Amino acid sequence: MSVVKVIEILAESKDGFEAATKVAVKEAAKTVKNIKSVYVKDMQAIVEGEEIVNYRVNVKISFKVD
Repeated sequence: MSVVKVIEILAESKDGFEAATKVAVKEAAKTVKNIKSVYVKDMQAIVEGEEIVNYRVNVKISFKVD
């Protein structure tokens, strides 16, 4: 039997939602091993003037517990 744990992370990037999701996984991987999936729960864009300046994601990352 295996156990899977889920953590929630907020991440952002100036290069889009996909890049922000990759940032979340990369940062989580620094301290969490056996990452199995990422679920994008929410997305936001930060606007200044008429331009999007940052993309944010709220993700849930699942990983197998040894």
